[in-house]
Amino acid sequence: MKALASTNKYLYKYKYYLFGGIFFVTLANIFAVIPAQAVRNTIDIVAETVTLYPFFSNTNIEKTYYHFFTKSVIYYGILIVGMAIIRGVFMFLMRQTLIVMSRHIEFDQKNEIYAHYQTLPLQFYRQNNTGDLMSRISEDVSKVRMYFGPAIMYGLNMITMSIICVSFMFSIHPKLTFWALFPLPFLSLTIYYVNGLIEKRSSAIQKSLSQISSFVQEAFSGIRVIKSFAKEKDSEVRFAAEADNYYNKNMELVKVSSIFSPAVVALVGFSILIVVYVGGNEVINGNITAGNIIEFIMYIAMLTWPFTSLGWVSSIVQRAEASQKRINEFLMTTTSIVSESNIKQNIGGKIRFENVTLKYQESGIVALQKLNFEIQKNTSVAILGSTGSGKSSLANLICRLYDTTEGNIFIDDIDIKSYNIETLRSQIGYVPQDVFLFSDSVRNNISFGSNFSDSEIELASQKADLHPNIIDFKDGYQTIMGERGITLSGGQKQRLSIARAIIRHPKILILDDSLSAVDTHTENTILDNLKEIMVDKTTIIISHRVSSAKLANLIMILENGKIVEKGTHTELLQIKGIYANMYDKQMQSNT
Repeated sequence: MKALASTNKYLYKYKYYLFGGIFFVTLANIFAVIPAQAVRNTIDIVAETVTLYPFFSNTNIEKTYYHFFTKSVIYYGILIVGMAIIRGVFMFLMRQTLIVMSRHIEFDQKNEIYAHYQTLPLQFYRQNNTGDLMSRISEDVSKVRMYFGPAIMYGLNMITMSIICVSFMFSIHPKLTFWALFPLPFLSLTIYYVNGLIEKRSSAIQKSLSQISSFVQEAFSGIRVIKSFAKEKDSEVRFAAEADNYYNKNMELVKVSSIFSPAVVALVGFSILIVVYVGGNEVINGNITAGNIIEFIMYIAMLTWPFTSLGWVSSIVQRAEASQKRINEFLMTTTSIVSESNIKQNIGGKIRFENVTLKYQESGIVALQKLNFEIQKNTSVAILGSTGSGKSSLANLICRLYDTTEGNIFIDDIDIKSYNIETLRSQIGYVPQDVFLFSDSVRNNISFGSNFSDSEIELASQKADLHPNIIDFKDGYQTIMGERGITLSGGQKQRLSIARAIIRHPKILILDDSLSAVDTHTENTILDNLKEIMVDKTTIIISHRVSSAKLANLIMILENGKIVEKGTHTELLQIKGIYANMYDKQMQSNT
């Protein structure tokens, strides 16, 4: 229960549902027990009538006695039916409080986990796969909900029903009560043992299901690659292997689950046999009536589910505890990317790096080493370099998706760590190298949750040279794109991502190799359109193509995380170093 202690805040929040549930559970069980006494009285009246009625045959009081008998039976019959109806009403209210409470808690917990996921840094997502994240917010939360709903409801039912029934049974005959209850603890232990086996196999099934989900998600996300390499059959074989594993684990669970019902029936039947045998002797001795035996059998039937549910509830609590422990692992994961001074102000765009080093903790790779440079506001800088030189890492630092391992970054001479993170990022337009588009309309992908007018959206797409493509779509800007924008070409994705960045009029615009998928003509068109946009912005153009650097006031060459060359286009050509070599090769390839 230690892990589940962190969820007590939800019980406090919905305490009125909990108290209401306790109240209705108690009333439902009271009205479940009362009919047993009515049945006892009815049986005793019938038995007494069968014995005495012959003595009144052909007498003056025969009719009166018969009338009393029928009236009593009808009265108890109506009482039993009435109690059952009232109990049904309270059981409905019981579920409307406790089960509804569990659904509220499930809703709140999912929102809490999702909101917490949003605060975690990119490093967290590099270390954990998507399938595991989804499993904790869906499957694990569902298991915790079972603790707040069925486990609490049946636990309360077990406690109240046991107290009420056992109290009535002891008041009638303590000896018979002892023998009637004797097999029930063994029933609970048996169910507990079986549920332990079920839990182990259920965990294995859950793990197998998670593996299938991750495989299917990857297969559908990478369907282009699978089809390009004609690996559909191979993918089917791998899926079949995962499915067979899932099937086998389910069959193991079925074998164990089949023990459940026979064990319950056998032990309950044994308890009833004891009651009939011991109770019959007591009836012969005149200590109890035949109606008491029927009453005890009804009490045993009422106690069967509470005692059976003891093992089941224990299993639910164990599963919930294990799931909450997994949830807590992520909830206790905190981000180091926090604002130190929470400064909320408009930025000008001046950027300064002082001895900046970045080392990725999860891989140990040193991406940037001792970088020192300064970018004046409203100027443009091109950062060129080969793959793995650290270009994208530099962009991530400016957006504060990562924090520096050493050194400091300043924006407008204020440490980047002092800015409110949301305020800072909202003033940066970032076009990432790996473009991600949502399964939504073209319009909503460009506006991305903001309320931009149609004219603003159209203007942004024109500057990104995307408008001619959009108007050719069947539904224009309302065209729904497939998952991750699969219906668009690589160049169209990049241009849409550029439109999404520039529509916000950011003070810092970062283009991270965002023109790599477009042809030279389209690249020149976009760059020409960007001239006007870059006038009042600090623009950082990251690329491995020298043609993208033609608008830059300053060019920096990165190699193995270090700045090896820096200057204007003319200055770097005169040096005849790495940039001049890149320029000559790419110009020759274009010709």
